[in-house]
Amino acid sequence: MVGKVLSINISDVRGIVKTSIPEVKVLENWGLEGDAHAGHWDRQVSIFPEEALVKVPEHKRKEVITAGYTENFTISGIALDDLMAGTTIKIGEAEIHIVKVGKEHKEHGRPYIVSREGRFGKAVKGGKVKVGDEVTVI
Repeated sequence: MVGKVLSINISDVRGIVKTSIPEVKVLENWGLEGDAHAGHWDRQVSIFPEEALVKVPEHKRKEVITAGYTENFTISGIALDDLMAGTTIKIGEAEIHIVKVGKEHKEHGRPYIVSREGRFGKAVKGGKVKVGDEVTVI
């Protein structure tokens, strides 16, 4: 199964909407260069699979879709069941080991679904990633 990178997003401050960029350097054992979530911890990289949008209740869908990006990578084309904790994926030149699905629950906007379906992981191999790059499960 081959997916693709739809967006790349970073912010130098945690807890705010991220800015979309066309490419990024992922640093091994650190995360995305220039992103506030990078560092020595278990959520160096955040990934949102577009397939999770089907899980958004109808009354929240517009709010979720129009809210800004809060995750580093938005991807499509990989089944949610293939993106569980313990899986390693290749995104462009980088490899991310998924350690968690979901985090503390938020109730509004894009964080609503990201907090339930976002994938969080460690950068086990660095490299360049561009919008449109392939995503594969290793």
